[in-house]
Amino acid sequence: MFKNEKVRNALLLGVLCSVSYLAVYIARNVLGAVTPQMLNSGLYTEQFIGTLSSAFFYFYAFGQLINGILGQKINARNMMSFGLILAGVFNFVFPYIKGDVSITLVYGLMGFCLSMIYAPMTKVVAENTEPIHAVRCSLGYTFASFFGSPVAGILASFMVWQSVFTVSSISLWVMGAVTFVSFLILEKKKIVVYGRFDKKKGEKKEGAIKELVKRDIIAFTIVSIITGVIRTTVIFWMPTYFNQYLGFSEKVSTSVYSASTLVICASSFVSIFIYERMKRTMSKPLLLMFSVSAIAFVCMYFFHIPVVNVVLMIMGIFFSNCATTILWSVYCNSLKDTGVVSGATGFLDFVSYMAAGISSTLFANSVNTIGWGNLILVWAGLMVVGVLTAIYLLLKDRRKSEAI
Repeated sequence: MFKNEKVRNALLLGVLCSVSYLAVYIARNVLGAVTPQMLNSGLYTEQFIGTLSSAFFYFYAFGQLINGILGQKINARNMMSFGLILAGVFNFVFPYIKGDVSITLVYGLMGFCLSMIYAPMTKVVAENTEPIHAVRCSLGYTFASFFGSPVAGILASFMVWQSVFTVSSISLWVMGAVTFVSFLILEKKKIVVYGRFDKKKGEKKEGAIKELVKRDIIAFTIVSIITGVIRTTVIFWMPTYFNQYLGFSEKVSTSVYSASTLVICASSFVSIFIYERMKRTMSKPLLLMFSVSAIAFVCMYFFHIPVVNVVLMIMGIFFSNCATTILWSVYCNSLKDTGVVSGATGFLDFVSYMAAGISSTLFANSVNTIGWGNLILVWAGLMVVGVLTAIYLLLKDRRKSEAI
């Protein structure tokens, strides 16, 4: 079907990584999807659910930092398969653990195991595909990361919350085994070769760090932080927002969540479409995406009609996630020649989830103090920061073009 061998190999690698990452995001979105069920059971409080989500994000964040560095040395096959299988174990036992500390620790450890997937996956794709194919591959697993939310929501619509954890655990185990065997085959066929762009022993790592700074790692750190809050924390609390603020029932909230996140999945494709129409520059698309998202959240504050409010919320998250795709699918893959793509990706994921962890706790505690309405303004404010960051990148791009 594909005469070009490079295209065929990139497709094989991209599909494998995307399906593996889908299992990751189904598992990590389960708690948010079943939160209304858990709250209505009377066994859990909003504050404790917020603590659980924050613990997950903190463990996941530090895991990304640690595993991003380890991913420079350990091959993707071992890291990804081991992380998927072990995460499945913690995810499976989570509903049956007793004691707040034990429950929090188990859920946090699952987050650490899931953090073993993304950085080595990004590295192996960047090293073994052409730049344009790397963007397409990462687009696939960016879509998978968004698609995990509606899948978790659909499961929560038909099952009791304990069963949803069981099903997601099985998907992790299956994909862990599939990943190990598939990578083994790809390695034997030389489709996957490790360490092509790694720094040699004699080279100084300080040079790579300076190169990252030169390539706007600081600006994209800001992008990672603000989009991390929206794509992770805001989506996590969506079912609860629908239930408490818009007055939907538990079942309707879960159904609206599933439908909303299903629409949001398309943001990854829309993002790349916009990126390619804007001559493959990152600053202009980011400015457009953050601006539309900010406007949507501001309008959301003023329009309390449930249907309109939901549509505006979808728009706000949709275009913030478009910016997320630029970060993970375009920017990270552009760093492969620095020799530290896994470490840089791990760092960006680290700051993203640290921000998500802090914001999840703040959101849970703020609902009863400032209310959901004022939280919407906080989300809009984050997007304004994104607009300012995009303007900085745009001005820098213009200075470069004028110098040429």
